[in-house]
Amino acid sequence: MNKKHIVVVGLGGVGGYFGFKINQINETSGKYTVSFVARGETYDKVKENGLVLLSPEHPNDRTHPTAIEQNISDLKNPDLVLICVKEYDLENVCRQLKEVITKDTILLPMMNGADIYDRIRKVIPDHVILPTCIYVASHIKERGTVEHKGKAGKMIVGRDPEHFSSDIAWVTDLLQESKIDFDFKDNSLTEIWTKFIFIASFGLVTAKHNSSIGTVCTDEEQKQEATEIMKEIKQIADQKEIQLAEDIIEKTFEKASTFPFETPTSLQLDIHSGKKDNELELFAGAVLKYGKEVNIETPYTEKIYNEIKEK
Repeated sequence: MNKKHIVVVGLGGVGGYFGFKINQINETSGKYTVSFVARGETYDKVKENGLVLLSPEHPNDRTHPTAIEQNISDLKNPDLVLICVKEYDLENVCRQLKEVITKDTILLPMMNGADIYDRIRKVIPDHVILPTCIYVASHIKERGTVEHKGKAGKMIVGRDPEHFSSDIAWVTDLLQESKIDFDFKDNSLTEIWTKFIFIASFGLVTAKHNSSIGTVCTDEEQKQEATEIMKEIKQIADQKEIQLAEDIIEKTFEKASTFPFETPTSLQLDIHSGKKDNELELFAGAVLKYGKEVNIETPYTEKIYNEIKEK
């Protein structure tokens, strides 16, 4: 029997952490073929030295995949693809994947955002895509080395609403064997949108003011702006029949208040370092797009979106 072929595209904080866990267990079991896809210096480092994960979970901090490729076009017959790229690369990566996947390939997007599933579905319309939500505190320390701090990373994985009864038990078996903390749900959209309401509102307000998560919780103006963005997202979710807690706004501020006061957001850091590629479209763009689709006004999100663009 042929081994299932697992592919991890992108070895940043998320792909490096989860790809490491899958591959290190597989080095012992040999049950799967695992390929990593990385570019430039990351490719060179991992090809030469393996992938390094600095994490309290893993005393052995190095793992060597079955194969590492620079180009998606060099992949052969992937059974499962973990898409772990920045959201602004998503469509480009999906167009390349479309040329190499088989009819049975399952796609597992390892990205947080309300519209990730829909965006993949537009480019790759017929395949099984598992809507996923990721929690992990990990980042690239240097090319080929990922650092993980805090709690173990966690995934919430859901069935594909368009292929609800497809057999994905082997995927959850793989996650279990790899000692990945995950919850499997028939419908993961509630978790995805619960996370989105937090990252979008706090990302946009901190990016506008160059402030911190703590400041948004305590400054009257910033708290009001974040609240209004959350209200707009909640209205869209209601219209799309995605079940969010009635007190989602209070709960989101409660969650935010557990972070160290000066915690920045990735959007804020990217905007204020002048980075052209950033998550503005992932957050505000998705709210504006869905607002139009379901006829919900989104003036607060639009105003802050335009203010950030002017920066």
